[in-house]
Amino acid sequence: MNRLTDNKIVLVTRPTRLAELVIRFNTVSQARFYVEHQGADFSDYLREDETYHRALTEAQSVLSQMGWVQAVDRGFLPNFVFGPDDTVVTLGQDGLVANTLKYLNGQPVVGVNPDPERWDGRLLRFRVSDLSKLMPEVVLRRRPTRSVTMAKAALNNGQTLYGVNDLFIGPKTHCSARYLIRSGEASETQSSSGIIVSTGMGSTGWLKSLLTGAAAITQSAGSDLARQTTADLFESNTAKAKSRAKVRFNVKTEFAWDASYLFYTVREPFPSKTTGASLVFGRVTAEAPLILESRMAENGVIFSDGIEKDFLEFNSGTQAVIGIAERKGVLVE
Repeated sequence: MNRLTDNKIVLVTRPTRLAELVIRFNTVSQARFYVEHQGADFSDYLREDETYHRALTEAQSVLSQMGWVQAVDRGFLPNFVFGPDDTVVTLGQDGLVANTLKYLNGQPVVGVNPDPERWDGRLLRFRVSDLSKLMPEVVLRRRPTRSVTMAKAALNNGQTLYGVNDLFIGPKTHCSARYLIRSGEASETQSSSGIIVSTGMGSTGWLKSLLTGAAAITQSAGSDLARQTTADLFESNTAKAKSRAKVRFNVKTEFAWDASYLFYTVREPFPSKTTGASLVFGRVTAEAPLILESRMAENGVIFSDGIEKDFLEFNSGTQAVIGIAERKGVLVE
């Protein structure tokens, strides 16, 4: 067989909901009993699983004609060694693209939607049927790509963690995190439920939820002051009513995937005699990183992109510098 490349094509997969249920209940029959006993439709799990594996079989068949294919489950990504010239194909939802990008260093990623009727696929530009025409251009590096800025957490013990959508810094469980935060020349001790640092790619996810919630709470509380906030993310207009003035927020959360900055948001900061709540939202750049020092005896963590199992401990004495990663993600257009 005359293949287009001698380099690996890494096909990143993820288990379906049915596969995860079988891991939990041992067999499909037991999984069916559990789901139907709860009054849910088990046939939807079967359809999803069948569609995914049909797409997987087709993708493997097409890719094997281009080069040597190695399939890797999402759970093994933290320990998988990618070659510098590998081409990466993800077969799953949008989150799988982000989960994969943060372990790469310039290798192009092709996001494939295995089930277009089920998943919208903001990052999944292609279908399995596109691979036969698309992949020759990709493996020969002739296909246009899009650069993706990543976040990086660097600890004073030498450990690092990258984030494609966002980083979370805070408590492992639902309790308060205590830390010292520095942004530019300002610093203060805080107690909160954690800090979210968002990239451009992640700006329509967690960041959007945080800002939308903050705007809605402010409006519902009947604030009478409209203020312009950092980086024009909030545009406010005051509409006066007979009884009180209300604030309307047109929250613009999305910013460019290749932007040279990030945004941090502090969740539920608690002001007290020893903790402040003035540094709650701001921009992070290469010149002005966010610096955090943990004051939690235990259960402090940093994780990225929703993968809680792949985390750094962030306990007393640990210092974290949160900034722009030195490497970029590369997404095939």
